[in-house]
Amino acid sequence: MSDGAKPAFPAMSIEQAHKLLTAPGSPLEVGEEVVRGIRMKVWKNAPPTLREVYALGAAFGARDHLVFENERANVASFQAAAAKFAHQLVADGVKPGDRVAIIMRNLPEWPVAFWGGVLAGAIVTPLNAWWTGAELEYGLKNSGSSIAIMDIERYERTREHFDNCPDLRKLYVSRAREEIADPRVARFESVVGATKDWASLPPSSPPAIPAKPDDDVAIFYTSGTTGNPKGAVISHRNIISNMFNAASAQARAFLRRGEAPPAPDPTAPQKSFLISVPFFHATGCFAIMIPSLMAGNKIVMQRRWDADQALPLMEKERITHFGGVPTIAWQVLEHPKINDYDLSSVEGVSYGGAPAAPELVNRIKARFPNAQPGQGWGMTETSATAVSNGAEDYLRKPASTGVPSATGEAKIVNADGQELPRGEVGELWYKGPIVVRGYWQNEKATAETFVDGWVKTGDLAKMDEEGFIYIVDRAKDMLIRGGENIYCVEVENALYDHPAVMDAAVIGKPHKTLGEEPLAVVHLKPGMAATSEELRHHCAQKIAAFKVPVEIVFWPETLPRNANGKIIKRELKTQIENPQF
Repeated sequence: MSDGAKPAFPAMSIEQAHKLLTAPGSPLEVGEEVVRGIRMKVWKNAPPTLREVYALGAAFGARDHLVFENERANVASFQAAAAKFAHQLVADGVKPGDRVAIIMRNLPEWPVAFWGGVLAGAIVTPLNAWWTGAELEYGLKNSGSSIAIMDIERYERTREHFDNCPDLRKLYVSRAREEIADPRVARFESVVGATKDWASLPPSSPPAIPAKPDDDVAIFYTSGTTGNPKGAVISHRNIISNMFNAASAQARAFLRRGEAPPAPDPTAPQKSFLISVPFFHATGCFAIMIPSLMAGNKIVMQRRWDADQALPLMEKERITHFGGVPTIAWQVLEHPKINDYDLSSVEGVSYGGAPAAPELVNRIKARFPNAQPGQGWGMTETSATAVSNGAEDYLRKPASTGVPSATGEAKIVNADGQELPRGEVGELWYKGPIVVRGYWQNEKATAETFVDGWVKTGDLAKMDEEGFIYIVDRAKDMLIRGGENIYCVEVENALYDHPAVMDAAVIGKPHKTLGEEPLAVVHLKPGMAATSEELRHHCAQKIAAFKVPVEIVFWPETLPRNANGKIIKRELKTQIENPQF
């Protein structure tokens, strides 16, 4: 090799890189433990619980941590607020294992509520802030939450449903402009003040409540193909293992290119994340919010994602990482004013949760030459990202979602659960310490989805000779719009509720930035009439706005079906893309 020449990529295999990273004495050393009766690989040096993760953040007390519009809180003031709120929850009677719900958009008080609940020993239960009042009522009732923390918008949406939630005894509402007469309601600010007040709070230790790695610490709801959402029960180990997975993937990229991974440096310049995914998603909470506290990183929030506002914000706050879903990356790259701003601080653009065009990685490298693009695959049941693809591997294999970490295992199986050879398409199963123990109070769904430590993902995939995974299709009848799961049957049920609809099918309409959007194909009853706008309005009264079809195609005859009477959606897609009617 000539002087200055780089080694050929890859310099070592995935297996070789993992062996080096996880060797005895390494920070990423891997061992084996029996977790809930299942023997699996674990990160030996991981903090045992989120309490230790929280404590590590104190080393960065003076650093900015949360930024929202004109509000700013450093790590020390944030931790003072979180500890005070934890003590308040204990005073409210919260005991280990009680459920505490969070219902709000991304605001500085969201992490305070989350960490307050964790430090009080509660099972923190974030609910989707996009849900309707009825959906939020279901989440509160199903979880049995005794306390809820919400912003004023979510309070107004849900106020008529509280009397139907027998376990709910107290609500904390943030950013209310006037007093609320309900005796169950207290202002969030009455405990910790507004964001600007946190700096004047005296530092305090959190409540001394013991915790163990496999204790339940959160419930995150995930939509189901039928029926109501299911609550994935998440442990301390699940979340912390996910953080170590991410760290090992970054280190693996260095080894794959023939370089030694850099040692952790607490004095290195601060990382700054523009968060565009909600904290109530596993990615926003587990992959960004929690590790950002441990590493002293800055989280910059917007009221809602807005590319026009994001670009000057990225320049001002020296954003190092952004992404979340491919939508965000596309909108930044194609913004007409992108070259008007200094975005040289960007060093990472990562996304998942929706199909990504392979060309996206090349566009990222062209515009941000110092950035490492990456994507991954995961689900709520795997506590966010389970397999990842980054750096040179992503440039080489942009259609792949990547490979598991050293503690993860993946396999492709047939309908009988038998593992298939490399290259064959089947259902993706995953095992590792990030897999949740099951669904809250739903033994049937738990038994159907989790088998001997493996989660049956419902995704159809194949694996190449190097172990890289390619998602081929979704076995579940589901589409993903900008990171949000939309189960087609729910939308179809809303359409069928309209008196003029005889047949309805919802399919994914490709979208360059969102990945796909819901499109409905409808056949009307003889002699009945309905307009596209009428059907969309009808759906909007029954389901969340992001699930409403963006387009209605009226089919002149009964929708095509197979011998079992099931609508053949693949045929519908083909005919719509190549119209013959």
